[in-house]
Amino acid sequence: MPFNPYQHPLHRMMRAMRGPRRRGGEDEALARGRKFGADDLQLLLLALISEKSCHGYELIKELASRSNGYYSPSPGVIYPALVHLEEAGQVTVASHGKRKCYSLADAGRERLAIHREHVELTLAKLVHIGRKMELARRAYAGEEIGEDGAAGWTRELIEARRALKHALLLRDQAGPDEQRRIAAILQRAAAEIAAARKPEDMHESRT
Repeated sequence: MPFNPYQHPLHRMMRAMRGPRRRGGEDEALARGRKFGADDLQLLLLALISEKSCHGYELIKELASRSNGYYSPSPGVIYPALVHLEEAGQVTVASHGKRKCYSLADAGRERLAIHREHVELTLAKLVHIGRKMELARRAYAGEEIGEDGAAGWTRELIEARRALKHALLLRDQAGPDEQRRIAAILQRAAAEIAAARKPEDMHESRT
């Protein structure tokens, strides 16, 4: 069974100290194995199939790989979704012995184009939760984090994210004008980060 820091006694103790929290966090939901909705799962499968034709088991392995083993749907989840995509004409199927190979059809390509931004964000979340879990695993194991960072994140990025969270916490009681000022800063930063993204950034963590 893969390491899951959310089941670690230290994590449960920290949750008890924090008290009640809002449910529905996406990272924790994935780490606990909560299923995607039917639409999201279908879009994920279409996105993977658009990269290369593959069998159902290969899709399961690819989802597990991108999430570093923390999201590995069962065949009982994957194959009904593939049947639905086939019946909707969004994938085509070729039989290779007892196995079926799925390829993207024009209808599936059109659906992906409509939801491209959402699909990219969902795939990025899969990678993100896997990297977070790897960082937590190494921390719980007492492993030293090198100068190049942990789980692919540099120390500079980790420290910058921590500084941002701290700054926002200190402004938690800010009035409307200050909130709008902060929102404008964050929107500019988000736009700059998104504009600088290169296509290979979506794949370099898997190479």
